[in-house]
Amino acid sequence: MPDWYRTREDPDHKGLETTNNITSIFLLGFPNLQNHKLLFFSLLVLLYCGTISGNFLIMVLYLVSKTLQSPMYFFITQLSIFDLLLTTDIVPVLLHTVLHGGSTITLSGCITQFVFFANSVFSECLLLSFMSFDRYLAICNPLRYNTIMNHMLCVIAICIIWVMGYIGTFIYVISICNLFFCGPNVIDHFYCDLEPILQLSCSDTSLIHIQSFIIGFFFAISPFIIIATSYVYIVITILKIPSNTGRHKAFSTCSSHLIVVSIYYGTLIMVYIFPKRDQSLTIGKILSLIYTVLTPMLNPIIYTLRNRDFKEALNKLKLLL
Repeated sequence: MPDWYRTREDPDHKGLETTNNITSIFLLGFPNLQNHKLLFFSLLVLLYCGTISGNFLIMVLYLVSKTLQSPMYFFITQLSIFDLLLTTDIVPVLLHTVLHGGSTITLSGCITQFVFFANSVFSECLLLSFMSFDRYLAICNPLRYNTIMNHMLCVIAICIIWVMGYIGTFIYVISICNLFFCGPNVIDHFYCDLEPILQLSCSDTSLIHIQSFIIGFFFAISPFIIIATSYVYIVITILKIPSNTGRHKAFSTCSSHLIVVSIYYGTLIMVYIFPKRDQSLTIGKILSLIYTVLTPMLNPIIYTLRNRDFKEALNKLKLLL
């Protein structure tokens, strides 16, 4: 008998009745796009390949290039790892769902997908906040930057981010595994998110919603406050620079990070903070598609397109090959 198979007291007190009668879940995906599924499937494959190749390229360049051995590029490499974790967790199931008009996944598989999804989102939010702190030190306190942002601090920060991401996810897993699931077994989405999973339960989920608010504040809102505060000080410092060339050079060092944060948090806010009744299911899916599929592909492009160090490292790699 599966671990999630539980029993509870019958409402009429006639004895025990089976409540966890869900062993598999059907993901609907995008049923309205069935007439264009091959085109949509091909587009997703291209985006997936671009995401994999772009993020792997960043990691390879960091490993082989001495000019990229700095805290900023170390964090960008970690961001690529989180993006690969997110897109690898979501896209393969999404491709199967689009091609076959839906996808069947076990309940344990659904929870597992949510675990990797939540961990990557939590970790990326924490990482983006620490990257903003890195930019703050580089621009507002450049004389002490190398002393404070040393390699040991960077490694410790990344380890803490990974651990905190797993802790936040583990709290969710414990709560979800204590729920009774009695159906329906259909999720009108293309991946297993928290709210669709909770809608399958016949248990009281009010405690988990409270947990979700607390965890969301710690892993999403608090990092956003750190990012916003850092950029307030960064802008103030840049405006104090007398020359236009100096202001432009200072802003260019953090513009890529600011673009990534704006895209990532913009879609997260629209999906999870705006009231659900104000947006249709289709709009919600499209917004989710942006930060689970499109953003992981855009991040390598944003960070490398205008970055001279990455371009030089890429040219050196071409010569080696």
